Amino acid sequence: MRKRQKFVLTAAILTFGLGWLPKIPLDYQYWYIGLTAAVTLVLFLWSLKEGLNGVEWFTLPVLPVLFTVGFELFSILLVVPSGFWQPVVRGVILAVFAVSQYALLLTTNIFSVAAIRTIALFRTATAMGFLMTLATGFLAYDAVLSFRPGFWISAPIVMIISFLLLLPALWSVNLNEGISLKVIKYSVWLAILQGALTVAISFWPVSLTVASLFLTTMLYTYLGIAQHHFSQRLFSKTVWEFVTVGAVVLATMLLTAGLG
Repeated sequence: MRKRQKFVLTAAILTFGLGWLPKIPLDYQYWYIGLTAAVTLVLFLWSLKEGLNGVEWFTLPVLPVLFTVGFELFSILLVVPSGFWQPVVRGVILAVFAVSQYALLLTTNIFSVAAIRTIALFRTATAMGFLMTLATGFLAYDAVLSFRPGFWISAPIVMIISFLLLLPALWSVNLNEGISLKVIKYSVWLAILQGALTVAISFWPVSLTVASLFLTTMLYTYLGIAQHHFSQRLFSKTVWEFVTVGAVVLATMLLTAGLG
């Protein structure tokens, strides 16, 4: 079977799994999500196994697995309107999920090839990986915060999620054979920063969506700066671009806190 055929089959199976999720009894849905996470891992490794070497067996499947878990948790918590719009909304959700999974397969495949030789699509894959990291972060943060746990629970979970997102994102900049100590240090400290922000925002009267968007924007800010630093393309203009976005979102959150 050709690689593109594997990609289509993998995306189709995972989309079918998402479509079946609402039919699972509520008490078993979280077990089902854990099962689909394992299936995602197996299918991605199967689809990419010809090009995987060394640390790629760990770094490349992390984002797809987290995206599957985050998207399924988000779909459980999403209130879908009844009547005519219900199948339409569910159809759109499934279509977005299918396209996203296929894009993740293409992106991880480009990374696995670029680790061996220069490839023209590497910059495109980097941009797509960055975008999917942010999307996954938003879905995961929203799912964690929606359960309204105390900050002593939410902060460590956000830290773990952030570390798992940051590590492959920073590693993918240079695609080294191993994970350097520098990548690990940056991932750890930025994850700790994200956890600290989670603690801070737990004391601020903002909505769930605003809190999730704030954490995602902060992830966008320092992940973008860190990636440019790793690629040796970090200039003052670039820093200001990322910091400005973060500052605008922070100011908006502070000004709208408690409204409504």
